[in-house]
Amino acid sequence: MSQLLILAAEKENPLVPPIPELVIGLIAFVIVFGFLAKKLLPNINKVLEERREAIEGGIEKAEAAQTEAQSVLEQYKAQLAEARHEAARLRQEAQEQGATLIAEMRAEGQRQREEIVAAGHAQIEADRKAAASALRQDVGKLATDLAGRLVGESLEDHARQSRVIDRFLDDLEEKAEAAR
Repeated sequence: MSQLLILAAEKENPLVPPIPELVIGLIAFVIVFGFLAKKLLPNINKVLEERREAIEGGIEKAEAAQTEAQSVLEQYKAQLAEARHEAARLRQEAQEQGATLIAEMRAEGQRQREEIVAAGHAQIEADRKAAASALRQDVGKLATDLAGRLVGESLEDHARQSRVIDRFLDDLEEKAEAAR
């Protein structure tokens, strides 16, 4: 075993590299690190900065778009409220016009009804007068014929006949009015 220890002592430790390799590796690391720090790191920082700006710009654009959308929504709501108000106003005006039109039509109907009633009364009065006149003539003729038969003579004097008949009928009308 002692030989084994001697042999092991003569050989180097595999975990600890030789000093010249360590120095060369350290110099190579510093060169590669310096190259990366000088060339690659600014490009990486530049790309990261651009990306950060793009994200912030996108957020600002989104906020601006959201603000604009909110403004458009408020305008839309205001226009909708105004349109509803206008529709209510127009509906109210239409109801008022309808009520006015109905009142006018009722007044016109009432006026026409009164005209028709007045024309009917005038027609009735004219018919009554015509009937009374015709009745006077018929009654007068019948009375004259009857008186002529009773007396036995013809009573042909037309003027006298009219006066007698008119006087007789006027007396009858006066008695009828007095009885009322």
